[in-house]
Amino acid sequence: MPNSSSVSEFLLLPFADTRELQLLHFALFLGIYLAALLGNGLILTAVACDQHLHTPMYFFLLNLALLDLGCNSSTLPKAMANLLWDTKTISYQECAAQVLFFAFFFGSEFSILTIMAYDRYIAICKPLHYGSLLGSRACGQMAAAAWGSGFLHGVLHMANTFSLPLCHGNAVEQFFCEIPQILKLSCSNAYLREFELLVFSFSLLFGSFVFIVVSYVQIFRAVLRMPSEQGPHKAFSTCLPHLAVVSLFVSTGIFAYLKPPSFSSPYLDLVVSFLYSVVPPAVNPLIYSMRNQELKHAVRKLFQYMLLKHQ
Repeated sequence: MPNSSSVSEFLLLPFADTRELQLLHFALFLGIYLAALLGNGLILTAVACDQHLHTPMYFFLLNLALLDLGCNSSTLPKAMANLLWDTKTISYQECAAQVLFFAFFFGSEFSILTIMAYDRYIAICKPLHYGSLLGSRACGQMAAAAWGSGFLHGVLHMANTFSLPLCHGNAVEQFFCEIPQILKLSCSNAYLREFELLVFSFSLLFGSFVFIVVSYVQIFRAVLRMPSEQGPHKAFSTCLPHLAVVSLFVSTGIFAYLKPPSFSSPYLDLVVSFLYSVVPPAVNPLIYSMRNQELKHAVRKLFQYMLLKHQ
């Protein structure tokens, strides 16, 4: 039986058997990846260049855009290369790097989403304390803690997963190296240590999700008491998209990692993993800019500047 020391590469799940469908999936993934690069790139540039957006909310949005780019870049380029060149292999080292970086960006992103909920809660429910609680130093420390905890999360999962002996071949039933699929290749009871770490990680994630939901309940109660219509409209327009992204992120992520084996099938796993790993980073720029007039104004100014510069 092969073990982790004798496995030099893994076989990823192909999206389609025919060449035409492979190229169609490649075009789909390329479109999603380019849209994510463009959308998140515009947010990064607009926030960095516009002095009016140098506030805690947009600082955390900038961090989210960076993490979104990292999430998609850790999985999609290899999947697209396999589709384009009609291969399905990934080396052992590449697979370990994918697990490390995806867990790093995934963990950091949820920490940033939790901080963003806290930011909106303080801004709406305790506006008089906003400057003291979310000063530039506090924001920097919270962002550093999110990135640092995410990196620790990635290192722990990568080290645990790839220390396991592999007894069931090297076929990973997923389009990227997803931890639950690698655990299926491990020996009978050797995977329990990593599974316990996954349960612990998702317990923390669920606790953060409860914190986010409670924050938004308090926000919605506060905005419904506002006398004018403009205040509730602005609050709902910034908070509801955030809550939608978090709900999709958490529900599909928990289902992918902690679902019972009886619910598992290759193509169901493929769809669920696509929903939590590819969709949120791609749609975040659209959701956060669609009803945000300040951000849309900054992006328009950026385009106007670029057009004037090239005239």
